[in-house]
Amino acid sequence: MRALIVLALATASTVGCTRWSMDHHLNNAYRAYDRGDCQKVMLELSQVDRTSRARPFIHPEVSLLRGQCLERQQLFVDAAQTYEYLIQQYPNNEYAYRAKARLQTLEKLGHYRSGQAAMASPVNTSPWR
Repeated sequence: MRALIVLALATASTVGCTRWSMDHHLNNAYRAYDRGDCQKVMLELSQVDRTSRARPFIHPEVSLLRGQCLERQQLFVDAAQTYEYLIQQYPNNEYAYRAKARLQTLEKLGHYRSGQAAMASPVNTSPWR
């Protein structure tokens, strides 16, 4: 009986620690985003991804924050693709609606064209002498 109680407590504490760790890293990511530190955001979101494999409900929130940080870094194509992934994978999620709004904003700003694949365009440079 004691072994069963100890096993139950150990399992409960492990599950709680994982959830605490995931929340901790997500909170740190939001704090870093508020400070404008996108490298720290990406690091913290990677930690959330690692600790949340069994909790897919957190993935849309992580994807949206990742897209917003990519936008802040002016990686508009990557941000748009992140938003499109979010919309395709979680179409009825609150964060998918937010991702649609972000795509519309990117389109109005001229950083995104809906329905077109990403295209690389060469930069015009002066020839070497």
